[in-house]
Amino acid sequence: MSATPQPRRPRRRATRVLAAAAGLATLGALAAALPASAGQDHAGAAGKKRTVDVQLLSFNDFHGNLQPPAGSSGQVTQKQPDGTEKKIDAGGAEYLATSLRTARKGNPYSVTAAAGDLIGASPLLSGLFHDEPTIETMNKLGLDVTSVGNHEFDEGAKELARMQNGGCHPKDGCFEKGKKFKGADYPYLAANVTDEKTAKPILKPYWVWKHKGVKVGFIGVTLEGTPDIVSADGVKGLKFHDEIETVNKYAKILDKQGVKSIVTLIHEGGSPASQAYNYDCDSPGAGDGISGPITTIAKGITPKVDAMVTGHTHSAYVCTIPDPSGKPRMVTSASSFGKLYTDTTLTYDRKTKDIVRTSVKSANHVVSREQAKAPDMTSLISRWDKLAAPVANKPVGFISADIPGRGATTPEAPLGDLIADAQLAHGKSLDPETDLALMNPGGIRSDLVHKASGSEGDGVVTYGEGFTVQPFSNTVNLVDLTGAQLITGLKQQVSGSNQASPKILQISDGLTYTLDMTKSGADRVVTDSIKLGGKAIDPATTYRVAMNSFLAGGGDGFAELGKGTKPLVGSDDLKAFNDYLTANSSADKPIAPPKADRITIVK
Repeated sequence: MSATPQPRRPRRRATRVLAAAAGLATLGALAAALPASAGQDHAGAAGKKRTVDVQLLSFNDFHGNLQPPAGSSGQVTQKQPDGTEKKIDAGGAEYLATSLRTARKGNPYSVTAAAGDLIGASPLLSGLFHDEPTIETMNKLGLDVTSVGNHEFDEGAKELARMQNGGCHPKDGCFEKGKKFKGADYPYLAANVTDEKTAKPILKPYWVWKHKGVKVGFIGVTLEGTPDIVSADGVKGLKFHDEIETVNKYAKILDKQGVKSIVTLIHEGGSPASQAYNYDCDSPGAGDGISGPITTIAKGITPKVDAMVTGHTHSAYVCTIPDPSGKPRMVTSASSFGKLYTDTTLTYDRKTKDIVRTSVKSANHVVSREQAKAPDMTSLISRWDKLAAPVANKPVGFISADIPGRGATTPEAPLGDLIADAQLAHGKSLDPETDLALMNPGGIRSDLVHKASGSEGDGVVTYGEGFTVQPFSNTVNLVDLTGAQLITGLKQQVSGSNQASPKILQISDGLTYTLDMTKSGADRVVTDSIKLGGKAIDPATTYRVAMNSFLAGGGDGFAELGKGTKPLVGSDDLKAFNDYLTANSSADKPIAPPKADRITIVK
C-alpha cells in the first residue's frame, strides 16, 4: 500500500473549494439500483450525468494523538463472524493520513470532515505546544471542515480563534525559530456558540463544499452542555444554544441559498449496544442498537439534513436513525484518537441538488498500524518530538504492571484510585487535616503502560506519559464540605444531568461505599454505606476535601462540590501526580496497580 502523500489540494482558508481529480463518478450497477426518478443516467446540456457519488470521509475526537495511543486506548474491538471479539491496535497520524489518502483514490468527489475535539486533552507532543502540531497535521492530511467540540474551548475562545487564524501564542510565543503558526486551512464551525454581547456565532456557522457543480453544506455544532464540562474560564462570555434549534435554523438558511444537500457535524453522541466498531447498529430495526443524547437530537433535526457525523462519546457506530418524517438518516461516529475513519457515500442528484437518501451507504474502517506510514507525518512528528524530548523523557516514577485508566472496564479504575491518592497526599502537604480526595473520571485521559514507549525501559513512567494521563493543567484545590454535601455530591454521580450516563468519581484510600445499580437515580448510592476510615460519614461534620479545580467549580454536573468553603489552591494536578510517583516508587519498589475495590458494585 503506497504511503506517498497525494499532492496538496488547492485551498482558500476557511472558504476554499476542494480541487479533486477531474472526471465524473461512474454509477454502474448502483445507478441501476436507484429509483427511476433519481438514478437514471440522464445527461444535461453539459453532458453531465444525473447523479454523482460524493465520498464523505470523517472522524472525531482526535485529541492530539499524533503518535499511536498506548495500551487499550490504542485499540478497537472487531466482531468476528463466529461472534467472538478481537482487539486490534490502531491509530496514529502516520497511519490515519495513509488511510485517508488511500481511501480517496478513485473518488474525484471526496470531502473530509470531522466532528470536534481534534485538540484539547492531548498527549504532551501536541499539548505542550498548545496543539499547534495537531492543527498542522490536520492541514497536511487534507481535512476540509470540522465542528468545534467541548475541548476546543479548554483554553478559551481567543485561543480557539488563534487555532483558526494563526499567530504565535500570546505567552509562550513561537515554538520554532523563524516560523509563525499559520492556523487551520479548514474552517472550524460553531453555529450554536455565540458571543454574549453580540449574540453572533464566534466562528462560521456553516460552510459549503463545491466541486464541478455539486454543492454540499456543512453545519457544525457542539453539545449545548459544553459549559458543564469545561472550566468556567474556557467558556466565559459565551452562550451555547440548543443543537436541534440551531441546526434547523441554518438548514433553512442553506436551503434558501439553493444548497439542498446538507450534513451536520455535531459534537454529541450516543452509546451503542456493542463496543465492536463493526456492530450492526440497525438490528433488529433502524437505530435500535444505539441510545443516548444523539438519538433524541437525530429525531428532532429537520429532514433537510441528509447525514450526521457525530462524536463526544468516543464510540463507534453507523446507524440509520429515523428523522422527524420517519425516513432513515445516516448517523455515524468513528471512535476516537484516529483509530477509525468513516467512509460514507452520498449520491447527489444534479437535478434536485439533493442527496438520494435511500442510496446512502456508510462503514467504519480501522486505521491499521500494519499499513505503511505517511512519510510527511513521520517527519512532522519527528520535528516536534525533538522539541518536546527534553521535557517528555524525564522519568518520574516506576510501576510494576499496566495501570488501567481510560481503558478500564470498571467504573472504578485502578489509575483513578492512584490519582485520587496522589491528590490526597498533595492536599495533606498543604493542610494536614485533609480527609479525602475525589477525581472526575473524564480527567483521566489514558492508561499507564508498563511496556516502554521509548528508550526509558519497561516500568518507567516518564513526564510525557504522565502528561498524557492528566493534560488539563487543573490545580489541586482544598475545600470544606459538610458530610451532607459530600453525600449529595456522591449521589450526583448517578442523578440529575448524570443519571442517563453516570460519572463515577474516583476516590482516595479510606473512602468506601456501595453503588447499587439495581436501583435508579440517586438511590444507587447507598447512603448508609458511605464511610471514611470505616466510620460512617456524619452529615453534620465538616470534611476537608481535595479535588481538581474543575470539580471544585462544580464541573461534570457536580454542583454540590462547587459549594465548598475555605478554598485553598495548591499545585497543578500533574505535578501532584508526578510528585507522588517519585516519592512512592523506585526501580526496586515500583507501584503496583491499586485493587480498585473501594466502591462495592451491586449489579
